Amino acid sequence: MTPFKFGLHYYKRNVPLALFSQLLSFVALTADLLLPLIMELFIDYVICDNIPDSTSMFYFLLDGSAGEVHTFELFMHIALFYGGLLLIRLILVYVRNVVNQILGLRLETTLREVTYKKLMELDSQTISGYNSGELLQTINSDTIMYKDLFCHIYPNILDAIFVLCISIAVLFSMNAWLLLVPLCLTPVFIIGLQKFKKKARENYLTIRRNNSGMNLTVQENIEAVRLVRAFTNEDFEKQKFDKANETLKKSHLDQIQLSAKFEVLFSALKQLAYIGTIAISAILVIKGKFYVGFLVACSNYVMKIVQYLTQINTSIFIMQQMNVAGIKMMEFMARPSKVADVGLQGFAAGDGSARTELSAEQLTKPDIKIDDISLEIEGKKILSHISLDIPYGKKIGIAGNTGSGKSMLLEAVLRNFELTGGKITLSGKDCREIPLSVLRGEFACVFQEAFLFSNTIESNIEYTDDAYAESKGDEEERMIKASKDAQAHGFVSNMPLQYETIVGERGIGISGGQKQRLSIARALYKDAPVLILDDSTSALDIETEKALLKSLSENYPEKTLLISAHRLSSVVGCDEIIYLKDGEIVERGTFEELMAMNGQFAAVYNIQEEQNKSMMNFDSVVDAHDYQSFSERIGRRAD
Repeated sequence: MTPFKFGLHYYKRNVPLALFSQLLSFVALTADLLLPLIMELFIDYVICDNIPDSTSMFYFLLDGSAGEVHTFELFMHIALFYGGLLLIRLILVYVRNVVNQILGLRLETTLREVTYKKLMELDSQTISGYNSGELLQTINSDTIMYKDLFCHIYPNILDAIFVLCISIAVLFSMNAWLLLVPLCLTPVFIIGLQKFKKKARENYLTIRRNNSGMNLTVQENIEAVRLVRAFTNEDFEKQKFDKANETLKKSHLDQIQLSAKFEVLFSALKQLAYIGTIAISAILVIKGKFYVGFLVACSNYVMKIVQYLTQINTSIFIMQQMNVAGIKMMEFMARPSKVADVGLQGFAAGDGSARTELSAEQLTKPDIKIDDISLEIEGKKILSHISLDIPYGKKIGIAGNTGSGKSMLLEAVLRNFELTGGKITLSGKDCREIPLSVLRGEFACVFQEAFLFSNTIESNIEYTDDAYAESKGDEEERMIKASKDAQAHGFVSNMPLQYETIVGERGIGISGGQKQRLSIARALYKDAPVLILDDSTSALDIETEKALLKSLSENYPEKTLLISAHRLSSVVGCDEIIYLKDGEIVERGTFEELMAMNGQFAAVYNIQEEQNKSMMNFDSVVDAHDYQSFSERIGRRAD
């Protein structure tokens, strides 16, 4: 598929209006092409006293009804006619430009919508192949750049072709010798264009790549501003920014130099064409072939031919940047998700096949079965032969050292990654046969990295489907209950604006532990049947974590709970605990059974408990992040 076909797929609903706009442009150009002939009348029959030519297109102005030759009356009529054509041209060009801008914005909006939708459809592994700067470039900058291809470049090329055809026909009817200069220069235009076009595309690819790098650098520095300040690394980050900035500037300077050479070459060709045309026309006037006004008109048409040849070349030259943007969007849109979605239509078909709709009871109280699953990413083993039965309401604890596969197991349950072996079923149905929206609607998740939107606390907690929320009753009452159960209501109530407090971008205005509690409150507000906590209490102190886990046990006893943690005290109350190492289950059982085994789980738990007792003697609480890292090191040492 070419960039043109790709864009046309999204632009086709605008084609009727685009054709109307192009028609307006052709009418405006026709009026513009008549102006040299009017100027010829002014020179030959107002300034000069020549005999009117009865074959002239505008002989109706010269037959005496508009005034005699070489009179002020004829001058006024010709001037009014000239002004009328000029006014028509200006009005139509204005309307055409407005319509084209509207059509361009429509295409830009559509492209931004489809690329964003594609981003939401891609799986985590595929998205991780892009950096955030590249994604921002594709979804935002490329759409802005590419829309100009349809609202500026293609219309300009069509305009140029139209003018070339009319101008060549007019000149040929006047005197075929006047086409000599444009015909001689055309091969030079074509050869020059081919040379510059290839280099321009290379430059624009470099500019786009450097723009992505700049976006990534700026975004990282915005997100990591507190880290940069904590390590007093402002100078280092400034050097990194300056390097990216200079690289981007250099790539733009390279393109500026190329554009300047392009402009010099084709400007020289235009001047050469003008001088050549004047020379040929002057010879024909001297020989009495036509009047001086005719010379002016002919030179105007030759210049229009050269001008619009240059416009085609310039448009194709600039088009390389739009094509680069279009190709990048094409590649992004064509990127398949490694996690296939069956879609709601196939799921609800009810045709007796495997893809039939789950019952309301199965969705409300789903049983989960993990059947001998394995997962490899880029040849690296992540999970290996894991099996687990999770009937509705069961509490599962997942423990293990960093890199053991805890988070990836939970990601696999959510189908954020496609399994390479085995299967996961929901109430007996293979999860691959359930639409992703239905499957993920069964889970309320709190991830390792607590993320909050730059909005109010209330909007962050109530972040769920509106229709789903309405079916659950009063939103404010649900929000406060979820906040209390997550141990967040206390600190929120002490804020001046309470739940109307703006948390700042990515929750920068509050602490890590507060962000985790608000994230848990958001999951509880969703009230899904399965709650997933992926090491989501790591920033909480021990007492707050105990209160939170107790609240979950008392207020949500019926829900399925999948909880992974480095702090093993978090999983003590679970019905079953699995201990992972290198993606495999090496120990499993209840807390009492694992302690009786006196294996790896027991060793890590005992060390952590001893450390907890020692910490009780401290006058200050160790930072939660440091404690987590310490626990990880102890866990590795126990192995």
